[in-house]
Amino acid sequence: MTDDFKTLAGKLPPTPSSEARARALAAAMEAYDAAAENSIATQGSVTPGRPSSILNRIWRPIMNRKLLAGSALATLIVVPAAAFLSLEMIRNDRPLEAETEIAAKVEPKPAAPAADSSASLARSQAAAKRAEKAETEASVAAEADAMASQTAADAAAPSTLGEAVGFATRGQTEIMPAPAVPSDILPPPVENRERFGNADANPVKSVATEPVSTFSVDVDTASYSFVRRSLMAGEMPNPDAVRVEEMVNYFPYDWPRPASAAEPFKATVTVTPTPWNADTRLMHVAIKGYEVVPAEAPKANLVFLIDVSGSMDEPDKLPLLKNAFRLLVEKLKPEDTVSIVTYAGNAGTVLEPTAVRDKAKILAAIDTLTPGGSTAGAAGIDAAYQLAERAFVKGGVNRILLATDGDFNVGPSSDEELKRRVEEKRKTGIFLSVLGFGRGNYNDALMQTIAQNGNGVAAYIDTLAEAQKTLVEEAGSSLFPIAKDVKLQVEFNPAAIAEYRLIGYETRALKREDFNNDRVDAGDIGSGHSVTAIYEVTPKGSPAVLNDDLRYAAAEKPAAGAPSRANELAYLKIRYKKPDGDKSELTTTPVTEANAAPLADAPADVRFSSAVAAFGQKLAGNAALSGYSYAAIADLAAAAKGADPFGYRAEFVNLVRLAKGLARE
Repeated sequence: MTDDFKTLAGKLPPTPSSEARARALAAAMEAYDAAAENSIATQGSVTPGRPSSILNRIWRPIMNRKLLAGSALATLIVVPAAAFLSLEMIRNDRPLEAETEIAAKVEPKPAAPAADSSASLARSQAAAKRAEKAETEASVAAEADAMASQTAADAAAPSTLGEAVGFATRGQTEIMPAPAVPSDILPPPVENRERFGNADANPVKSVATEPVSTFSVDVDTASYSFVRRSLMAGEMPNPDAVRVEEMVNYFPYDWPRPASAAEPFKATVTVTPTPWNADTRLMHVAIKGYEVVPAEAPKANLVFLIDVSGSMDEPDKLPLLKNAFRLLVEKLKPEDTVSIVTYAGNAGTVLEPTAVRDKAKILAAIDTLTPGGSTAGAAGIDAAYQLAERAFVKGGVNRILLATDGDFNVGPSSDEELKRRVEEKRKTGIFLSVLGFGRGNYNDALMQTIAQNGNGVAAYIDTLAEAQKTLVEEAGSSLFPIAKDVKLQVEFNPAAIAEYRLIGYETRALKREDFNNDRVDAGDIGSGHSVTAIYEVTPKGSPAVLNDDLRYAAAEKPAAGAPSRANELAYLKIRYKKPDGDKSELTTTPVTEANAAPLADAPADVRFSSAVAAFGQKLAGNAALSGYSYAAIADLAAAAKGADPFGYRAEFVNLVRLAKGLARE
């Protein structure tokens, strides 16, 4: 047998016929399929064995299993199979080293003499299995090396297609760069068209040069709801969306109340140390409005102006809006009237003015609302004012409630033009409030402009619980004003206070001369409403003073016979008009050390509102709060929750903790 091998080794193999090739390939494939049926699938692959091309699958079992080793037929198979394998390698751009290295390990070897005994056969089979296992492991290792080499070569990939598909010499392969992912199969970017007014935080002002601060009250709460939604969604809010005064005024406070309707509201001032700066103090100015008894509430004429454009077709938009208005209808009195105007491609009247005693008709009209079309907001506002004028109640409440996701994309929609429209209608006694819904294209800046100039409030409804709070629990303060054009002015005593900073109210600032000008519009206060403003003040001589003394400033001397005011820290003045009046009235309150108290002894409402003010400033990125942690804010608020029947304050503490985690503090 050995001589036969030596004889064959010196001869050239005969040229295989096409029939021989076909039989050899068929036999090889049959052997492979039989082996695959008895093997176990590897992890991550449905078919047994390592995923590879069909020709690689044919080549390996032929050589590894020594199916035809030691016979002339092996040559008939190896030669054509090698040719096909080379073609497959070129087509698939596989590294050559791995394939040649594996093939070198499985070159045909002379077959061992046949054994007659079964024990010899068993030993041969066991040895073959061990060899097969070793060769498989070597194959896997070689392929891993090849993949690592390909990864390392990506940075030096050829720049032309001709260079990429060729290989120069044995053992050196050019690698094509990975193809880019087609743009048409990538998810489209989510467009965010939300717009917020960008107002810089109020600066620290020197009392020596600007002793007077003047601003309009603000009872809006939209900012807090929007901030809450962002944090609950796992993202820090847009700093421009944070208006500190709206966050502070979101919460109900038990400030001292006026004794009767003859006194529309009462002011309370409290001075405490600043939690985030030991060298300054906080001055709280709190106003509590007289609460109208429901039986004494004036008759209401309400127009629901509802956005039903295509963008409202989301669960947190039109469906939530409809449920919110159902809650409000349940709160109204039978003699109140409701009208409904919708706008999309154009404006349309869904419900003519209807008494609430016909509640079923109103609720049915709400249920019929469906989204679709573009947003003709300006036309909708015009139609809503026409209905409000038709059902106008003299001496009562005439108000439009605009409910929208925030954008006006058809017809006149500039902020200035819409502002002009609502200002003109405000003079007729018809006010306008805004209820915002949803995310994505909420135009907060425009909603604020409309509400402020329409003598209304701006709220953001992100949940049904928020709708319950705004439209049911606080319906009186939202719908029934007890004072309008309310302005505050604080004059600080330069002998006691060196500097001050108003926290929030950036969009509500007024000129000093506007305070006494009754033609200048300002905010309104509703039944039972509370308004809180906070100043951070720097006492005279404090190390926190930022501004140098003026070189040429002359110390003012009190006029002869004038009462001494040395003990005063500041002087608070408030101007307001009654809901049906055009001439303002004035109230004044001096602020002295009698208003001061240690922070620990201050009322819970003072401490809690201080925590909310700190949180809002920190979210807005105010440098004054950079050294005050979210954990400290949460502790201050948690210790001042007090009575919390609706859980608003507990929710706030949780939001602070969420912000702490998101900020990775």
